[in-house]
Amino acid sequence: MWEYTDAVKDHFLHPKNVGAMENPTAVGEVGSLACGDALKLYLKINDDGIIEDATFQTFGCASAIASSSVLTELIKGKTIEQAKSVTNKEIADALGGLPKEKMHCSVMGQEALEAALKHYWGEVVPEVPLEGEIVCTCFGVTDQQILRAIEENDLKTVEDITAYTKAGGGCGECQSKLTELLENKRLSEPAQVPTGPAASTKKLTNIQRMQLVNDVIEKEIRPSLQKDGGDIELIDIEGREVQVALRGMCSGCPSSQLTLKNVVERRLQERVEPEITIKEIVE
Repeated sequence: MWEYTDAVKDHFLHPKNVGAMENPTAVGEVGSLACGDALKLYLKINDDGIIEDATFQTFGCASAIASSSVLTELIKGKTIEQAKSVTNKEIADALGGLPKEKMHCSVMGQEALEAALKHYWGEVVPEVPLEGEIVCTCFGVTDQQILRAIEENDLKTVEDITAYTKAGGGCGECQSKLTELLENKRLSEPAQVPTGPAASTKKLTNIQRMQLVNDVIEKEIRPSLQKDGGDIELIDIEGREVQVALRGMCSGCPSSQLTLKNVVERRLQERVEPEITIKEIVE
């Protein structure tokens, strides 16, 4: 059972600005009834570029109705430039928060607003957002939508991605692709400034190397993998070859070699010694 804030309950039970608008200046429509959620946003924008009125029609859950309602309240009176910067996080914050599983409703509100503003500016608005490659065929979610949700909301797990985009919430066949997108996004982020011993200036003894490798795995790598339901175990160290075994969701994952090479090995090379290599031990 989800816990809703009083603001969510109020906007759901007493939604503001409901219904179609006569002679709107702009209309934004997103979602699909086949996917369970759809939102149509109407705007009336005056000659000074100010949103004088906003109404909506939606087919969705309580969170979808509340998100749509509060969105109209947020943007009324704003200039189109001010409205352009409204994010899904602002929509959720205006409701005092949403259950993580319902954050996609706030994203739908942001996308409807963007579609309406594109309509206002005379840009082509596709019926279905197809920017990028479709990753989740159940809900028609593209890789660009997923990467944007990861970046804007600092998502850490595949479960987070499903909560914010619905991707992965159907048949689940795209789960490995979602993991890959998440890992690639992390790899593209600026590397953290090392705070441990220098990685290349000192010749380490075997004991020092073992202690450092174990420390980096326990404090940095394992917590990161565990957020996605995976895990890693240090098996042995022979010279500069670090032998590990993957556990949990990482074991047998199609992206496991990518994880070992680009996440585990690279992090140890940065934090311990540049010559370190990783070998997976399959038991």
